[in-house]
Amino acid sequence: MERVDAVIIGAGVVGLAVASVIARRDREIYVLEKETRYGQGTSSRNSEVVHAGIYYPPWSLKARLCVRGNAMIYRICRENNIAHKRLGKIIVAENEAEIEQLETLLKQGRDNGARGLEMIDEDRIREFEPLVRGEAALYSPSTGIVDAHGLMDHFYRVARRNSGGDPLVLDTEVTGLHPKGDGYVVETVSGGEPFSIEARVVVNAAGLYADRVAEMAGIDIDEAGYRVHWCKGDYFSLTGRPPARMLVYPAPPTDGVSLGIHTVPDLTGRLKFGPNAYYVDEINYKVESRVEDFWRDIVSYLPSVRVEDLHPDMSGIRAKLQGPGDPFRDFVIRHEEDRGLPGLINLIGIESPGLTSAPAIAEMVGEMVDEIL
Repeated sequence: MERVDAVIIGAGVVGLAVASVIARRDREIYVLEKETRYGQGTSSRNSEVVHAGIYYPPWSLKARLCVRGNAMIYRICRENNIAHKRLGKIIVAENEAEIEQLETLLKQGRDNGARGLEMIDEDRIREFEPLVRGEAALYSPSTGIVDAHGLMDHFYRVARRNSGGDPLVLDTEVTGLHPKGDGYVVETVSGGEPFSIEARVVVNAAGLYADRVAEMAGIDIDEAGYRVHWCKGDYFSLTGRPPARMLVYPAPPTDGVSLGIHTVPDLTGRLKFGPNAYYVDEINYKVESRVEDFWRDIVSYLPSVRVEDLHPDMSGIRAKLQGPGDPFRDFVIRHEEDRGLPGLINLIGIESPGLTSAPAIAEMVGEMVDEIL
């Protein structure tokens, strides 16, 4: 059986970012991906927003890694010609209660280190976006959008360059993970055939299936709080001239499940709206929401949008640790040595702001891997 230094399970943006950091010519690594292309799950079905770090408690990994990742993403994009736009964002309040909510977010965002945040009044809103309606807004100049596929392509190129080969193994689904000696046996089905490999380090970056991989290693995922809840979000595209250039968000819903249905501009100038949030028991990417429900949320801050101009576009699924009715849950980024599993690093619940945080997560995991190897 072949033995390598490290196996990364999952070739989404986080798995590829980790590969780009830990790959070296004196290390043998594999990145195992069950699909026939990398980045086919949550990494390619999201809003492609570069978040500032506003929404998350100051003590959380989400806050720290989002703020760090925001700066890293823009630097990576500038230095490697990856398409991106620092559009800026306004979170719009419609009444006094929502203004108070945004003032709380302003303080939290500043505590987190998010850059350039300020409250703006109705006149400033109209200067930014004449068609947006609101009494006040929280302005975030460092929020933007990025070509997620371009970012993943970059991480993959760096991983190949650093390793001196191609670490990516596609069409390979992990079916078992067992401790053996000072490492792990990773059992897979690759191209329809069973295949096993030994690894000193295993990084579980399996996204929607990360809890199942942790369970394969013998972790009680309910006791550990690792069970992933699939939370779907739909998007509707808009025909005609976009009524806003920036990212425009409502005050976030109080349930904490999503950030609300917002504008989703892309790098070509098209505009979508989304995502909403509802928990599901199966993976499918059909848009299942009613357009009328979307439209009612949108016209609260963009009253010029007509329901007949909205059309089903796409959907994505979040890997949330927060189940229905649960409080805030942070990322799990953990070396499981104290569970008797040295060399296993679990990345679980890597939902938003996972794209923004990806290079910072990789930096953190890279330090863990260096300590082990």
